[in-house]
Amino acid sequence: MLYSPGESPMSSVTGFLNDNALGIALRLLILLVVAVLASRGMRALCNRLVRPASGSSKAEQAREQQTRGLAELAFQCGSAVVWLVAALTALALLGINPLPGIAVVVVVGIAAGLGAQNVLRDLLAGFQIVLEDQFAVGETVQIGGGAGRVEQLTLRRTVLRDTRGALVTIANGEIRTVANLSREWSQAFVDVALAPEIPLEKPLAALETAAAELRADAAWSQALVDGPRVLGLESYDRDASVLRLQMRTLPMRQEEIARELRRRIQLEFQKRGIAVGNVQRVGMMNAQAEADPAMPPALSPQ
Repeated sequence: MLYSPGESPMSSVTGFLNDNALGIALRLLILLVVAVLASRGMRALCNRLVRPASGSSKAEQAREQQTRGLAELAFQCGSAVVWLVAALTALALLGINPLPGIAVVVVVGIAAGLGAQNVLRDLLAGFQIVLEDQFAVGETVQIGGGAGRVEQLTLRRTVLRDTRGALVTIANGEIRTVANLSREWSQAFVDVALAPEIPLEKPLAALETAAAELRADAAWSQALVDGPRVLGLESYDRDASVLRLQMRTLPMRQEEIARELRRRIQLEFQKRGIAVGNVQRVGMMNAQAEADPAMPPALSPQ
């Protein structure tokens, strides 16, 4: 270190330290500004995850609350990372080795991850469910072998009210396949079994009449998306000839409309004197099953 004429060594050292402290303070200030800007940018980015409710229904309101909770969690995690990096950088600027702190954070993170891996798995699965909008509170879903109305959805668990009225709690990490029965439309097939020796002309005409009457009834037509339509002979063997009808309804209305259609078919068959065995089954599915190649051809909108 060089000294100017008339300058004492002590004053020179003091000036150097003051200049160095000023530089460190300036760098810390810049680091603080960058951290604040990064945190605000993280907030703006996370707010893009929020999906405002497009209507006043409970399902829409619940979906908005779920995405807001997801955005808040993402912001808290991202903000924690930003300030942790800023703190370690500040230690380095002050001349303190940050490696021990980094090592402690890594060890604690690994220990927490190993001890709570199931919780982390559930949280990540819940994050994916909300982000992809797979289902929301108030919708009816089928998860694995059980089905019910979604009563509660958090990042850790999904709570269903099943057909018995019981509350079923499912860890989100355990969910592999979900069938959402409340989106867009539902579908039903009504099969009618006849004795194999009966000619099909009169039964087919009776089915067409029953389907047309149901479509024309204002009390039921508002719940119909398409159909009912007669698909024809579904199967034929020595025991029975099976005729099939197909229809699409508003979500979760397919069962009651199928019952009404069966009632009208029975009345029409009785009126025409057609002997009928029984309605064998009603198959139900939602819009997401349309991609299944095993499904019958899709109905065209009317």
